[in-house]
Amino acid sequence: MGNYINTGNTGFVAAVRDTYVDKTELIAFINRTLGTKRKLTCVSRPRRFGKSYAAQMLCAYYDKSCDSDALFANLKIAKDSSYKKHLNQHDVIYLDITWFISITSDIRNTVTNLQTKVVDELRSLYPDVKQEGTLPETLAAVSESTGNRFIIIIDEWDALFREAQNDLTLQEQYIQLLRGLFKSSGQTDKMIEAAYMTGILPIKKYGTQSAMTDFREYTMLQPEPLEEFAGFTEAEVRVLCEGSALSFSAVQEWYDGYILGGSTHIYSPKSVMDALARNRIGNYWTQTETYESLKIYIDLDEDGLKETIVQMLGGAHIKIDTGTFQNDMTTIKQKDDVLTLLVHLGYLAYDADMKCVFIPNEEVRQEFVRAVTSGRHQEIAKLIRNSDVLLAQTLNMDGEAVAAAIEEVHSMGTAPVFYNNEQALRSTIRFAYISCMDEYMKAEELASGIGYADVAYIPKKGSSLPVLLIELKWNKTDAGAISQIKKNDYPQIFRDYGGDILLVGICYDAKNKKHTCKIEKWDKKKPF
Repeated sequence: MGNYINTGNTGFVAAVRDTYVDKTELIAFINRTLGTKRKLTCVSRPRRFGKSYAAQMLCAYYDKSCDSDALFANLKIAKDSSYKKHLNQHDVIYLDITWFISITSDIRNTVTNLQTKVVDELRSLYPDVKQEGTLPETLAAVSESTGNRFIIIIDEWDALFREAQNDLTLQEQYIQLLRGLFKSSGQTDKMIEAAYMTGILPIKKYGTQSAMTDFREYTMLQPEPLEEFAGFTEAEVRVLCEGSALSFSAVQEWYDGYILGGSTHIYSPKSVMDALARNRIGNYWTQTETYESLKIYIDLDEDGLKETIVQMLGGAHIKIDTGTFQNDMTTIKQKDDVLTLLVHLGYLAYDADMKCVFIPNEEVRQEFVRAVTSGRHQEIAKLIRNSDVLLAQTLNMDGEAVAAAIEEVHSMGTAPVFYNNEQALRSTIRFAYISCMDEYMKAEELASGIGYADVAYIPKKGSSLPVLLIELKWNKTDAGAISQIKKNDYPQIFRDYGGDILLVGICYDAKNKKHTCKIEKWDKKKPF
């Protein structure tokens, strides 16, 4: 076993000795690509979503220097018809780009250092090959001499683009290396049997001569058909929660929210495993990234990003165009570029059918709150603080204070400046009640009774807070709003709810430019 060539299976041994979620069916997918025009695969996903585990699994399976049958015999891949054919039958080169960055004193020498170390190992394994030069040249000579082809696995392939964002010379050196390995019409097919690369960012296109155009990409925007390998699926999390002190519903509330391929719910492996190990729900994935990295992009405030973040904190889904993003961290020209980058970093989820982004879960939402309250947008921090007070005032049934608080939100400029209907008022309510998302689930146009309640805030499981039924009126009275709630029997859907139900009527008078609010507690024993 070598350091970079046929490195063995010790990494995967450590993985299966712990609580292991079986993702070995990915191997069957890669087996079908070996030696074909589909042999180059690039998978991008956020940090701590299992990229390195997948790379170590592939190394253990293909590496001909070890015997991994006992590791895989009871896993899903063992049932596949291709299992025995490729098990420990290949030469594998494993390159962890973050490792090469860490062992190189000057990051500018990373590509040179990488090639030197791998070439030296190749020459020690194949002493009869006298070729001197770059890694692609040496690999070509080995393949010419021995007939061997290699499977190349590159972990964190994009690390140089992230760590040396402005060093174009280093990036070009790296691109030249990748071009030599994967874009040589005369040599790539002779020396490369397959390649599997992992990263956070999708491949950046460098014109028509890109080193990477032959790779098939699977990203957080377009993961099909590999979405089940992007993290833990809902079914896998349910199994992990069996026998745990934590309920699946608690884990779901905090860590669910990434929906890939239209219907596959994906969870952060880091978050789920740490929560189950500690028997405590908490922020685990976000601890791998400081909120500073998120705050940097929020503070750019491209095209009104501030208002968009506030809307998403209130539960909104925002339509975006992902096509403008250049797949790097420096060419940020508009708001949609920032939002698309945050999808790839894992801070936002993406609904491919609706082409919308949203904050996926409570863990990430709290990270957004930390980022905006410590960033330069102090008006957002103030809005969140005021929202805490507004919720308390609502629960205290202080309609006058609630109206004044909503008035202030409207004047802050984060909500629509011009009111012309109840929809505009609804937008202001979303901003004003941001803090409700900590304890409540929000439903708009909720079917109940003989109509639709404008906004309902429903307490999360285990909460003793009251349901908030909010009716909005424009150029009418708050008493009229309460009357409509009663007349249409909107509380009907909550008749079996054990807690209180507050009826909240909020109105805006366009002539006086004033909000009013009336709040009543629903008496379940007394019919309307």
